This record gives sequence, structure tokens and C-alpha cells, in this order.
Amino acid sequence: MNQEQLFAWHAAFREERLTHRRIKHAEIETIISDLNLEKECIGHSFEKRPIYKVKVGQGPIQVLLWSQMHGDEATATLAMFDLFRFFEQNQTALQSILEKLTLHFVPMLNPDGAERFTRRTAQQIDMNRDALALACPESRLLKLLQETLKPDFSFNLHDHDIRYAAGHGPNQTAIAFLATAFNQALEWNANRTQAMQVICMLNDFLVPIIPNRVGRWFEDFEPRAFGDNIQKWGSSLILIESGGNGSDREKEELRKLNFCLLLKAFEHIAENDFTERKKEEYERIPINHKCLFDLKIRDVEFAGNPVDIGINLYEANSPDGKAFTLESVVEEIGDLSTFYGIEEFDGTGLKVEPLNNFLEILTSDLWEDLSVYKLEFEKKANFALVKDKDLKYLVWNGQIIDAKNIVK
Repeated sequence: MNQEQLFAWHAAFREERLTHRRIKHAEIETIISDLNLEKECIGHSFEKRPIYKVKVGQGPIQVLLWSQMHGDEATATLAMFDLFRFFEQNQTALQSILEKLTLHFVPMLNPDGAERFTRRTAQQIDMNRDALALACPESRLLKLLQETLKPDFSFNLHDHDIRYAAGHGPNQTAIAFLATAFNQALEWNANRTQAMQVICMLNDFLVPIIPNRVGRWFEDFEPRAFGDNIQKWGSSLILIESGGNGSDREKEELRKLNFCLLLKAFEHIAENDFTERKKEEYERIPINHKCLFDLKIRDVEFAGNPVDIGINLYEANSPDGKAFTLESVVEEIGDLSTFYGIEEFDGTGLKVEPLNNFLEILTSDLWEDLSVYKLEFEKKANFALVKDKDLKYLVWNGQIIDAKNIVK
């Protein structure tokens, strides 16, 4: 399977009923009920929402995949439903693979969190820190799946903060991998080694598509996490995290890459063609570093001194969790030479001033009372950028706006 074929398959089989990340349980339940694939309700969430597993293939190698352990991390969930549509209509294309593998998909492990589009369960517990205590019914279901299926390979599918870079530089991480540790000593056994080797194959596929944007989580051992424990309990566990893709907040391109990555992973596992890959190759994948702002304004004058300004935009959920607004925060002011911006703006020759200095020339029906809006640390990013006393740009809720578009 090459890139061209995989991209064509995704275009042909993308589940058109799912168009946004903030999907709800009722939406996926409707689609699952229509699926002509083997499916079952394996249990219920704390708030009694059914949790489903979809099974594809009949081979001896057991593969377990789950998504939305964190309710606000839905990129891989969307990709799973694209895969379901593909398998439903095109299984013959992968017949040789499905004769060797049995795939078990849990597309929404935390439906209560998904309903609110929040990380945690209805019990306000981070399920990925509940592998030992098993306080959540959802956690107990995942543990039971691990015990009954005894998966040879497992895929722990997440999203991570979009402000990570692949290496310490300006390149936003699109996809990050990890072969999770199984003990505090960070040792390598056969299971972890296999996970690492498959990751090397997937990295080879991705790098030509998104050069310099594939990252690797730094190694540590979290004794309460499912990934670490499932590796410890005998499965080769591969963590795949979807990061950011510039201004594409719905992560549609990363949805497509998840679809392709999983099909490639199934191919490599079925063909067992990864066994010669070396740990040194895995270690060359750049470590993720959190060194990005959504917007970095460089070299602007503020209070008589040249500074950089780092601004982030946070998604504030609507009451029903179906939509969001962006809320800006001035995260840092000063020397940000070791940080980068997903968007960068050169402020050379510009000076920061309060917006209230320009009330008379701003289009009055577009703006609220601007008298309190100025650059302040940990406040909303609303201020003016001025050159020779002339208003040139507004920073309005973290967005750069050319002043000529909003003056009277």
C-alpha cells in the first residue's frame, strides 16, 4: 500500500456523516447500528451510555485499538469510522491481511467525556491514570478486553496539545509516536521492541508526506497509565498522538493520516517485515518539545523596550459541547528567542499601545468599549500596534487585523 493508494481510499471511503471533532455518542451509535460488520456492546459508561467494539478479520494475531479514552481527543475516532466504511465495502483489498489479523476497534471509550468534549470521565477522573485503581467502569472494560483478548498488538490513540514541535524548532508536530515503557528502568523487552520497530516503519511512511513534523514522546514510566501497563501486561503497545496542522483545528488532514497509518500498521504486522529495525532508528525521531505559541509577535516595542509577545488561543466549549469559541491569552512577554509561533508576525518598527487611544477612528459598530484593552500578561490579547503614531494593526482576541480594514 503506497501513499497514492491510501489517500485515494480515504477520499473514497471517508465517513461523510462525521464532519467535526465534537462528535456525540448518538452520532456514532447511529452509524454503528448501520454497520455491516461484527459489532457488540461491551458495557456501559458511568452515565450508562453503551460502549461498542467493532471486529474485523479472522486471523490469529489479535490487535486491539481504542480511541477517545479522553473525551476531547477525537481525531482517531473519525479515522476509525472511515476505516469501518472502507472495510464494509472493500475487504477484499486487504484479504491477505485480514486472514492473519483480527482487529478489535473501540471507537469511543469515554462517551460521557465526549458528550461534554472534555478530557475526563463523568466521574472527573483521567481514565489514563486509572489502570491500577480501575475506579471508572470504562477503565474496567478496557482492562477486561486486555485480559480476554490478550492482544499481540495494541494501539492507544490520542490527540495532544497543538503547541508541540518535532524537535526544538518551529516545526509543529502533526503525529507523535511512543513505544511506551513498562518499568521504571525503561528497559526493552520483546513486546516493547516490536512496538518500536513498527513505529520505525510508520515513521518511514510519514516523513516524506509531512517532513520535519513527526515527533516522539520523551521516555518515562507512568505506573498508573494504560499504555505503560498494557505494555507491561504482555502486548506490544503503540501510542499514536495527533498534534496540530496549522489553522486546521478540525484536523481533517490528520484524520486522513490516521486512516493511512493504521492500514500501514496492519500491513506491517501481518507481513512481519519490521523485525530488522533498530532502536537507533527509533531514537532518531525528534523528541516533542512544547515550544510553540499560537501567535508569536517578534521584536515589537513595549514600555520603551523591544520584546516578543507569545499568545495562545484556547477553545471554549459551548454549553452543549458541540461548538466552541476561541479565547486568547497573553502567555508571555519578553525574550522568546527559544520559542516559535504556529503563526509569526514581525513587529519590527511597531510599538504596542492601548486600543483606547484610537477609539475615534475605529469602526464603532464592530467593537465593544475598548477603553480597558491594552497589553497585559495573562489577559486577553487586545491591543494596538502603531508606527509613527499611526495605527497599523490591531491584535484582537489574538488575531492580527490590518487597521486599514477597520478604521472609519
